[in-house]
Amino acid sequence: MIQYALKLPVLDSLLNIIFDMKIALLGYGRMGKEIEKIALSRGHEIVIRKDVEDIIDITLADVAIDFSVPNAAFNNITNCIENNVPVIAGTTGWLEKYEEVVAFCNQKNGAFLYASNFSVGVNIFFELNQQLAKMMRTLQDYEISMEEIHHTQKLDAPSGTAITLAEGIIENTSKKGWELGANSTPENIPIEAKRIPDVPGTHTVWYSSEVDTIEIKHTAHSRKGFALGAVIAAEWIVGKTGVFSMKDVLNIR
Repeated sequence: MIQYALKLPVLDSLLNIIFDMKIALLGYGRMGKEIEKIALSRGHEIVIRKDVEDIIDITLADVAIDFSVPNAAFNNITNCIENNVPVIAGTTGWLEKYEEVVAFCNQKNGAFLYASNFSVGVNIFFELNQQLAKMMRTLQDYEISMEEIHHTQKLDAPSGTAITLAEGIIENTSKKGWELGANSTPENIPIEAKRIPDVPGTHTVWYSSEVDTIEIKHTAHSRKGFALGAVIAAEWIVGKTGVFSMKDVLNIR
């Protein structure tokens, strides 16, 4: 029996939390603007809207949400931690410095939450992906492959969400890593990345054999789910210290 839980009463309470926060938006592109709409609708105030080169006083904010670009994310995040401002990080493509941020956050007794995807549905998909990998680990006739599709303005490939999915499979099977492209060496998972105009995000995992194919798929219909999840995470982290994930926010065990 599959045993994992997203406790719906907890989710209901998170969705309905309304209290005034002063939010810094670090990155004011499409996602930043979508987050702004959600935040304002939930009674919050946007005190900073930062583009890449803007100089800001981060201490004006109660919490920061970073959806910037890979080469700005590290400095944005560490600036927040240095100034004791909790930070939610959704930018991908900078994760070679993730452990450095974790160590810095712990040193400063700060609050930091990174997620490759803030959508509630995607985080359930992450759990489903891990459970399926556990069930398939001994079935050697099945080959694993993945595909991710995003809009043409997404700079990194594969997506952070696809990497998280691959890591969930690697943790629970004999696979050693992942490779970008439609094909890979046998010990790795191939991830094909496609960029198509105006596509919010689609992720598919296949287990294929000569006799059948098992497929799990998540398709985003808009950016609203990602934005809502980021705001919920910001509401949740205020007043806490430590390094967190969306599993903590959504109480997924």
